[in-house]
Amino acid sequence: MKHRLVLAFLLLPLLAAMLAWKGYAVTTDSYLREASAQATTALRLAVTALDGHLNRYQALPALIADHDDVRELVTRPRDRRLREAVDSYLKDINGLLQSSDIYVITPDGNTIAASNYDGPTSFVGQNFSYRPYFQEALRGQQSRFYALGTTSLKRGYFFGSPIRVGNEIRGVMVFKVDVERIEASWQGGEYKIFVSDPEGIIFMSGDPEWRYASVLPLTSDRLARTEASRRYADATVHALPVLERVSSDRHFLTVSAGNSSREYLMLSQRMPDADWTVNVLVDTASVRTQALTTVIAALLLLCLAGLGVAIIFQRRARLNERLSMQAEARAELERRVDERTADLARVNAQIEEEIAERRLTEKQLRRTQADLIQAGKLAGLGQMSAALSHEFNQPLAAAKTYADSAALLIERGRSDEATDNIRRISGLVDRMAAISKHLRNFARKPNEKLGPVLVEDVVRDTMEIVSVRLKAAAASIDIDLGDEPLVVRAGSVRLQQVLVNIISNAADAVEGLDDRTIRLRARQEDGKVVLTVSDPGPGIAPAIAERIFDPFFSTKGVGKGLGLGLSISYNIIKDFGGSLIATNPAGGGAEFRIELAAENSNAREAAE
Repeated sequence: MKHRLVLAFLLLPLLAAMLAWKGYAVTTDSYLREASAQATTALRLAVTALDGHLNRYQALPALIADHDDVRELVTRPRDRRLREAVDSYLKDINGLLQSSDIYVITPDGNTIAASNYDGPTSFVGQNFSYRPYFQEALRGQQSRFYALGTTSLKRGYFFGSPIRVGNEIRGVMVFKVDVERIEASWQGGEYKIFVSDPEGIIFMSGDPEWRYASVLPLTSDRLARTEASRRYADATVHALPVLERVSSDRHFLTVSAGNSSREYLMLSQRMPDADWTVNVLVDTASVRTQALTTVIAALLLLCLAGLGVAIIFQRRARLNERLSMQAEARAELERRVDERTADLARVNAQIEEEIAERRLTEKQLRRTQADLIQAGKLAGLGQMSAALSHEFNQPLAAAKTYADSAALLIERGRSDEATDNIRRISGLVDRMAAISKHLRNFARKPNEKLGPVLVEDVVRDTMEIVSVRLKAAAASIDIDLGDEPLVVRAGSVRLQQVLVNIISNAADAVEGLDDRTIRLRARQEDGKVVLTVSDPGPGIAPAIAERIFDPFFSTKGVGKGLGLGLSISYNIIKDFGGSLIATNPAGGGAEFRIELAAENSNAREAAE
């Protein structure tokens, strides 16, 4: 028995080493297969995004080339008036399509009109006869080419189309598309994504240091073909220190940087129409670390198992008399484990019930909050009903008068004056329809997601609603939204409701005062947009300052409010991720300050 144990201990390290080597290989292959599947998805998404971005503009050069002024310009390139008209047209189209540049080239390669004709890097007067897209289009083909601009020094994808006048090609229409937006989305991600040309030179990359580096050897033939088309202008093309290998149908790329190197699993897909290859690199260091950790854990478990077996054999040889006691102890332990498992199952069931109750409660609270918001809005509409009746009665009475007058004028043959009366009636109807539209939108329950909202639009719609209340209080409002358009992350209807509540309260506060001017200001501070509404009223008493945003708290008389307006407004702004505070400025009166997150320039364009 002892000899068997000694032999087992001698063979155990050898067996463990063999299992570790084999297990590491199998585990690494499994993790690489999983990483490859995930990277394939990322590669497919990158190719789809690039292909979709380019296809948006593919048909546009041919359409623009068919424009009458463009065809007339290539026929009479020295006509200054015609050139100015085409320049303006191309600039408008470029701004509308959000492309990089659009320009017209004559058969000798000279640019005679461009969307950037008035910019510091204007293409007008530049000669692009060396570009392949020009040469192919001049032969009657729809051409495509990607390169670094020699004038603008901006990378882009070029679409070329011949400009035909009859059966003759008189010029080339070129459409340049910016690719930097898609490239920016690759930075800081889990994968390294880059696009290389047929010569292996990287044209787009999430890592700026890799741009214009070659993953293939820079032979004289490759450099000559690249320089002939001036694809990369004056940019320095250099070789990326890489070492490629293929193992188990997988392509690996080792990139050296200084004294260190990093290995990547590379997946590639060629885009034949674009004439480039999209590549996704997965760092294998994390994969191998995971595999090594798994193998080490398995070895530890194996060692523990072997140690347990050795201890069992040793104890069985020496302590046979205690087997019965161990069996009893094991049975007791299993019983306690079963009891503990049952206790845990009961606790888990209770926790699941509590979670379900909490979710139900949260759902009811949200529904109650939505009902309270709607109640507050309807209450506000109810308070404005009398003033609205007056607001509608005035144009109705005027319309009646104009209609009677029109009938009388028609009987007397004064058709011009009757037509003017009918036009006035139409204007009054439009006015009442606008008021009705804003009130209907205000009263509707909001079902909107958060997104970019233009502050100017919300303020304009708000004034349509509160104008009646301001007129009733004989109050005026001074609005200053700054010079630049402000965009916030919010919901348009709900933000409008907040401003209606606060401005209506301000109108209540200044009613009967000598100074009835309400001030609305908006500005941007530290990445936030701040809106302030101030009034010269009596301000907020210190005794109620802490309760002003509580539900159903109101300082108005009975029947003049539910006390929900400020509470609802506070919760709406909180849902937007912002804040709403009320203060008493040093100059007197009250001021409500709304802080919301500002959106970036892309979101501003979406909001507009």
